[in-house]
Amino acid sequence: MSDKPESEPAGTGALGGWRRESPERSLPESHGTVPIPSKLGFWRKLLAFSGPGYLVAVGYMDPGNWATDLAGGSKFGYTLLSVILLSNLMAILLQSLCARLGIATGRDLAQACRDHYSRPVNLVLWVLCEAAICACDLAEVIGSAIALNLLFKIPLVWGVVLTSLDVFLVIYLTRRNFRWLEGVVVILILLIGGCFVAQIFFAKPVIPDLLAGLIPSPQILKNPEMLYIAIGILGATVMPHNLYLHSSLVQTRKYEQTSPGKREAIRFATMDSTVALMTALFINAGILIVAAAAFHRGGMVVDEIQKAHELLSPLLGVTLASTLFAVALLASGQNSTLTGTLAGQIVMEGFLNLRLRPWLRRLITRSIAIIPAAIVASLYGESGTAKLLVLSQVILSLQLPFAVVPLVMFTSDRKKMGEFVSPVWVRVVAWLVTAVIIVLNLKLLSDTLGWTGK
Repeated sequence: MSDKPESEPAGTGALGGWRRESPERSLPESHGTVPIPSKLGFWRKLLAFSGPGYLVAVGYMDPGNWATDLAGGSKFGYTLLSVILLSNLMAILLQSLCARLGIATGRDLAQACRDHYSRPVNLVLWVLCEAAICACDLAEVIGSAIALNLLFKIPLVWGVVLTSLDVFLVIYLTRRNFRWLEGVVVILILLIGGCFVAQIFFAKPVIPDLLAGLIPSPQILKNPEMLYIAIGILGATVMPHNLYLHSSLVQTRKYEQTSPGKREAIRFATMDSTVALMTALFINAGILIVAAAAFHRGGMVVDEIQKAHELLSPLLGVTLASTLFAVALLASGQNSTLTGTLAGQIVMEGFLNLRLRPWLRRLITRSIAIIPAAIVASLYGESGTAKLLVLSQVILSLQLPFAVVPLVMFTSDRKKMGEFVSPVWVRVVAWLVTAVIIVLNLKLLSDTLGWTGK
């Protein structure tokens, strides 16, 4: 991005429609640090833009998704694959809007909220977003601790404490080169994907049944238990802090500050996030496929990660199966914690214009997650951490509408977006998706808290 955003021409979103003419730099230490040479060919330019989408994608395959995918596959076979597919398509649309907002206006979603809403409203939105980040961090802490326990027999309490060490890796990588952080994330995603390719090979799923599961079935709406798990999958898929994160990460690229330059950046950033989220789709589908092939086929219902790890090797007849499962879980948990650091920094700076040192910000967020996780792990063990994992997803569901609605509203406003306003068909689909997400997440919240008397 340009050093002087106030010089941008009117109509690009920097002027008109916002209270402040010139936003501060989002994620300032990494802002515009990845150059995009104008003379690169298509594939090399796509590679230069690739990275932010993968940092966002890890939120769609974090440990919070594992329990719902395991339960869905073990209880109903491949039927809920269609729900994973549809929820991923929703995520692709929302993340493309994040890229559009960040590139066109030079604002991340938190900054856009601060430039639109009153201070009291912004404070409420910030508190809700911080709660969501801490809840997501809680799920990642628990997932990593469980993986360390499964792989190395480290007690859950000590595993929870050990997860705090990732703060030093994040600080080191962001100071050295932002592409290094992206590289670590991509390597971990490839590791997770490789583990599930092997798992699917070991499980030998029935391909015709698998393909049939990609087609939505009326049974999902007719069966209350199936609908409940389907809502859980949708509720755990779109992470609210990812919307703030992506609108900032796209600004790490140094593209031309002209209308053609921004239009090209939006196109390549959308390609990046779409490809990355398709990778997340494969991994989430892989969890469900393995559960369906290994557990459902044997008439078992498995909705706890530890139980799945225990049963995989005996059922598949491959000793390595359970180990690969735990390795993928550890990589998933640690990958998600890396991006949680950046999300926390972005929302604090965006909503409050309060800038703390990254290590201090990370320690505060991680402490909020570690303390309850360590207490529950020490008092209640595996059953307690499993319930805490569910609670984290409920908190995420509660916050989601407060991130989705502003995003869709801002990108649909021509005064704020200028020539980069979303096309009419995108606006219509985005509002429909928003309505679906809100209704389904409220249903999930209601059922989880027992408001329906279920």
